[in-house]
Amino acid sequence: MALIALFIILMGTLVIGTPIAIAFALSSLAYILIDGLPSVLLLHTMLGGIDSFPLLAIPFFIFAGHLMNGAGLTDKIFDFAKSIVGCFPGGLGYVNVGSSVIFAGMSGAAVADAGGLGLVEIKAMRKAGYDDDFSVGITAASSIIGPIIPPSLPMVIFGVMASTSIGKLFAAGIIPGLLMALSLMFMVYYLSKKRNYPVDNTFSFSVVWYFFKKAILPLLMPIIIVGGIVSGAFTPTEAAVCASFYALFLGVVVYKSLKFKDIISISVETIETTSSILFIVAGAAIFAWILTANQVANLFADNLLQITTDPTLVLFIIMGVVLIIGLFMETIAAITILVPILMPIALTVGIDPVHLGIVVILTLMLGLLTPPVGMVLYVLSKVAKVPFERCVKATSIFLVPLVIVLILLIIFPSIVMYIPNLFFS
Repeated sequence: MALIALFIILMGTLVIGTPIAIAFALSSLAYILIDGLPSVLLLHTMLGGIDSFPLLAIPFFIFAGHLMNGAGLTDKIFDFAKSIVGCFPGGLGYVNVGSSVIFAGMSGAAVADAGGLGLVEIKAMRKAGYDDDFSVGITAASSIIGPIIPPSLPMVIFGVMASTSIGKLFAAGIIPGLLMALSLMFMVYYLSKKRNYPVDNTFSFSVVWYFFKKAILPLLMPIIIVGGIVSGAFTPTEAAVCASFYALFLGVVVYKSLKFKDIISISVETIETTSSILFIVAGAAIFAWILTANQVANLFADNLLQITTDPTLVLFIIMGVVLIIGLFMETIAAITILVPILMPIALTVGIDPVHLGIVVILTLMLGLLTPPVGMVLYVLSKVAKVPFERCVKATSIFLVPLVIVLILLIIFPSIVMYIPNLFFS
């Protein structure tokens, strides 16, 4: 009875537009009261859900990303990428993807890419004569590379929930992220040939060198973060702190583009974003505890394992389930709820938790590009001043190469595990 009430109240609160963190908390409180458990259990479990040292990486990575945007470093990244690949037909499409790969090593969030770098990209593509559908579509699709190439906020959450090495998850995201970029570039090539898009500039080593010198310091950010973690110089949390200090140093001392009032504004924005994320994690923690206590994970595992015990087929089924959930649920909340359910299944059939993490996160990222949630689409609709429905249609064709990459990652685990096995064996 209490479990039924849990899901009815959760669905009801979400339907009327209640924030998901509050929906988790209210439905869980109802369960606790109906089941006769002490109400203090709610606060105790919620606080326990966010009492984790690795979660400290979240505010610092968010802060670093906002600082890079606020300091105008995204323009330098975009200009450097343009000097390299702008000489091809549809060059700004390649630039769009390349810029997202570089920015991914700084922000770790798709929405940050879409809202910050996306504004620069769409403005430049419009000025060059590209249609809005192509500009918005490739900007949306390339933005989800951000949480796959390290650093990654979803990977931090997954690592905490799954008790899995965040460093291994970060290392595992490098090759999949580059494959996503390559697949999107193939789509750009196909559309550019089909639509006769222009060449944006001629290639020149002197021009590349000029913009490289202007962008060299921002480009060091991914090297500092990934290199430091992989080499063992510092933990992901310490890497986030270093990234924040480095971004602050560039914005205040080197480029002098950040003023005191900008830092205050960025700090407030970081606090607001971090609070939202941690509130979701806390609310989802009590919800996940209830599901675990009622052995929902075991029930799901038993039913799934009756269908198949083949790791590849299990991953495909998980992909389908996660994809459906990702259509309706915010990424962080989905990870917090799904991990306790999926981990026992993965371990039973021999799926590496790191492999599972990359597949789950990439699948959830596709949910950012699809209605009804589709946060990236809402952000770009606002940034580009394009109707939401048109953003959905424009992005749909770019889902094809991303889904192909996801399927390859499921069939060939070595793609995901190569770098973690190389450096963390």
